[in-house]
Amino acid sequence: MKTILGTKEKMTQIFDEKGAVHPATVIKAGPVVVTQVKTKATDGYNAIQVGFGTKAEKNLSKAVKGHFKDLGNFRYVREFRIDGEMPEVKVGDTYEAGLFAKGDIVRIASVSKGKGFQGVVKRHGFHGGRRSHGQKHSEREAGSIGGGGRAGGRVIKGMRMAGRMGGDRVTLKQVTIVAVDPKTAEIYVRGAVAGRRGTLVEIQG
Repeated sequence: MKTILGTKEKMTQIFDEKGAVHPATVIKAGPVVVTQVKTKATDGYNAIQVGFGTKAEKNLSKAVKGHFKDLGNFRYVREFRIDGEMPEVKVGDTYEAGLFAKGDIVRIASVSKGKGFQGVVKRHGFHGGRRSHGQKHSEREAGSIGGGGRAGGRVIKGMRMAGRMGGDRVTLKQVTIVAVDPKTAEIYVRGAVAGRRGTLVEIQG
C-alpha cells in the first residue's frame, strides 16, 4: 500500500499531450517517516504509523519524544490500517513524493474549510421565502420546522436547520494524479481538494 502525507498548496492548470487543460491541486507531499509498525501478533491488527512535518521540541511531551526516539519531531502522526498482506516495512523508512507516478489512481482525505454558523440558504441550499406582498424580512428564513400531522408536532431528527458548517473530513475516491515533481516534492491531482492552504492531506494508493 502506497501512502503519504502532504499539505495543500494551491490550484493550477495542467496541459496534457493533446493540449487539453485539466484543473489540478498542488500538494506538497512528504517526506514521511515510519514511526511504528503494528501487526496482528502484537497489536491485533496490521497498520503503519507515519510522521510528517516538524514541530518545536519544547512542544512535545516526554511520552511523544520517547515514541519518536531519534526519528524527528513530527507535527502530524497518522496511522493507516492494512487489510491484506503486511508489506515489508520497518521503523525509520522514509517515503517521498516519488512514491507515486503520473496516472496513479488514489484516495485523498482532508478537512474542509470551517465556515462557522451559517443559515439554511448557505448551509443546505434553501430558496428562502417568497418575495411577495405580506412578506417582510423573510428572504432567507427556513420556514416551518414542525407542526401537526408530522411526528406529533415535534422537530424530527435530521431536520435541516441553521448551524455550524464546514470543518468536516472529506474523502475523495478515484482521483487521478496528473503530474509528479520529485525535485520540489509536489504532487498534482486532478480537480479540487477540500481545505484551505496548508491543510493536511492524506494520499493513499
